[in-house]
Amino acid sequence: MPTPHAAPAAARRALRKLGADIHDARRRRQLTMAVVADRAFTSRATLQRVEDGDPSVGMGIYAAVLHALGLLDGLAALADVSADTQGQILGAAQLPKRVRLPRGGKSDV
Repeated sequence: MPTPHAAPAAARRALRKLGADIHDARRRRQLTMAVVADRAFTSRATLQRVEDGDPSVGMGIYAAVLHALGLLDGLAALADVSADTQGQILGAAQLPKRVRLPRGGKSDV
C-alpha cells in the first residue's frame, strides 16, 4: 500500500479544475456517467471521483476517461519538452562555455 500523503494545494486545485473540465466535456457531449465509465473501463463511482478532482485516483484512470471523451491528445502534450521553457533555460545554462579539442589536435569531424 502506498504511503499516504496530502497533495500540495496547487496540485489539488489543478485536479479540481481538471475534474470540472472533464465534467463539462462529458455534459457537452451529452453522455451519461454510466456511458463514459463503461468506455473508460471503470465504475461510475470512480468517474464521480475523477470529476471531483480526487487526487487519490490513479493517473491511468484520468487518462482512460480523457480517452473516452476524445481528449487524450492534450495529456501527451502536458510535459512536452518543447513547452518546458524552464527546462530549456536550465539545459542551456549547463552547456559548456567553450569546447576544446582533445590533446593531440585531431578532431573527429
